[in-house]
Amino acid sequence: MQIKRHKKEKDEYFKQNGGLRLYDEMRSRQVDTIRILTENAIKKKKATDNYAEDRVLGCGGRGMVYRGTLDDNREVAIKKSKVKDDDSKEEFVNEIIILSQINHRNIVKLLGCCLKVDVPMLVYEFITNGTLFEFLHDNNQRSPIPLDIRLKIATQSAEALAYIHSSASRTILHGDVKSLNILWDTEYNAKMSDFGASALKFMDENDFIMLMQGTLGYLDPESLVSHHLTDKSDVYSFGVVLLELMTRKKAIYVDTSNEKKALSHTFILMFHQNKLQDMLDSEIVDYEIMVVLEKLAELVTQCLSPKGDERPTMKEIAEQLQILRRL
Repeated sequence: MQIKRHKKEKDEYFKQNGGLRLYDEMRSRQVDTIRILTENAIKKKKATDNYAEDRVLGCGGRGMVYRGTLDDNREVAIKKSKVKDDDSKEEFVNEIIILSQINHRNIVKLLGCCLKVDVPMLVYEFITNGTLFEFLHDNNQRSPIPLDIRLKIATQSAEALAYIHSSASRTILHGDVKSLNILWDTEYNAKMSDFGASALKFMDENDFIMLMQGTLGYLDPESLVSHHLTDKSDVYSFGVVLLELMTRKKAIYVDTSNEKKALSHTFILMFHQNKLQDMLDSEIVDYEIMVVLEKLAELVTQCLSPKGDERPTMKEIAEQLQILRRL
């Protein structure tokens, strides 16, 4: 009797957490449902030491990410929803559907999901060194970052975005490109993550209904006005990430007058005043490579163009970054 009750409870959780919709989506898209829907044979609480604080890898508005260990001793990242509302569950299901269509070396792999529980969980490959945001802005662990490493991370991130825009089985928009959503490993390989805000619902036109998410400092001003998300919205956000790599300043930073400023606005102003060098991180200012930095700055200004149709595609950006790496 107790076993039946437990099974019924798990089945109810599965429905509540969007499992049926997920099955339907997987079938309609002919996606490998076994890989995505298999409930991992692990005890999640044991895997994360009962969600201990020292296992926390990151915390977002809707979920906590913990470092965990599977029964086969593989290290993983386990994302657990913080809230149980329908929007949060929809975001989790959306991320599963998105990542099930993606296979790229610079995009974090989804290993499985757990929907037959009170709060849904996603299980990802574990990326060793954390986020690009921490790498650039954590003053407690600040260390010099050579330009070639910055360009490598930028290029691989651009290639990942170019892939989801034009090479995946269906066009996908990330919707929340930022340094906090770019992971990196011990070899400085970049991995794009957090596809919960991604746009998947394709409209008849070339635009996607804008999911009003994103992060202050990275948001495309054109999309905020039009309420439509396009591939050029990701391009704008990526331009801000390039600025972070060039300046080591946050997207919203505090200036010497203790005022909050948008990095993108300050950069455009300084660039047009021929004060590029004043904006650059002093670690990479070298007259021998100024030609590379100047070309990179020009690329950034194109990404940050107020008009989306004047911005390059992510494929073009990736190609330009590859050229800059060879200079």
